[in-house]
Amino acid sequence: MKDKNYLIQNGVDVDKSLELFGDMEMYNESIKDFLTDASSKLDKLRDFKAKGDMANYAIEVHALKSDARYFGFMKLGDMAYDHELKSKENNMFYITEHFDELEQETIKALNITRTYLGEETSDVNLSTNENVVNTSLQTILVVDDSEVIKNFIKKIFNGQYEVLIASDGMEAMNMIAEKVNSGSKFEGVLLDLNMPNVNGFQVLDFFKKNNLFEKIPVSIITGVGSDDLVAKAHEYDIVDVLRKPFNENDIKRVVEKTINR
Repeated sequence: MKDKNYLIQNGVDVDKSLELFGDMEMYNESIKDFLTDASSKLDKLRDFKAKGDMANYAIEVHALKSDARYFGFMKLGDMAYDHELKSKENNMFYITEHFDELEQETIKALNITRTYLGEETSDVNLSTNENVVNTSLQTILVVDDSEVIKNFIKKIFNGQYEVLIASDGMEAMNMIAEKVNSGSKFEGVLLDLNMPNVNGFQVLDFFKKNNLFEKIPVSIITGVGSDDLVAKAHEYDIVDVLRKPFNENDIKRVVEKTINR
């Protein structure tokens, strides 16, 4: 692994990233997730662009924007933000005209990351068995389509809580239903609002319909900037809303508040 000066020399805002990760040790552990996640997001963006699916393109590029900024790739983050705005306007012309630029900047960030980590990490993959349960710990569920966020939270609570993860609302609802039907429950749920397929509001409707809020406390973690959407989330019986980007202390605070409701 190279020195962090390699990142700085290549335009990575390491100091900004450390506001989230705290130290280089946590940054180095988490950036492996970025290598896998950003590559996956790029593949999905190519597919959504080809299909003209601007709704899911906007969701995916929003997540790429957040992840890029978490790790200090500010140029990529700004570029992804422009794509997010244009895709929400259903501006296929802009997306088509500028996609090559976004693609190349993403590849550049991935190559910087690979070089920083070293050749031995070029085939980094996330664990395929990420929901193995330690039954001696209280269990919380994180519902978010960002692997970076989910794995960051798992690292924070390693040994303190068993953190299970779901990538979208449908997976979350299935996991919650299975848990409830078995006579057990999650101690708390951290729920993103902006996800493909089944979004966070649909999960909240599921909780309301099945009277689950009193059994399983829910807090929102979201990058959605709209005050109206946050206000809409507060119409449900949630505990709190935490907006991205957040840091380790923010996550610890909202988790403790949620499970101790």
